[in-house]
Amino acid sequence: MKDKNLPDDNDSQSLEELTNDANNIVELLENENNPQNSIDNYQRLIKLNNIIEKKFQKNSKEINEKTKKKVQNITNKKNAK
Repeated sequence: MKDKNLPDDNDSQSLEELTNDANNIVELLENENNPQNSIDNYQRLIKLNNIIEKKFQKNSKEINEKTKKKVQNITNKKNAK
């Protein structure tokens, strides 16, 4: 699924909000008796999953970069002594 197919209103939401939305859709799907009525909800869930995954990867990358910088600063301080 390409980014251009993803709803824009989810870009401003946090991971927690997106996860709550996904959980609500899962509950709706679990309570639905007719699977034919659930196609839109399944598609929305897949889109939300992709958005959550991309945000998680972005956040993980930022954390890794910050950690590397902190470790490098500590190493540089030890080497300077």
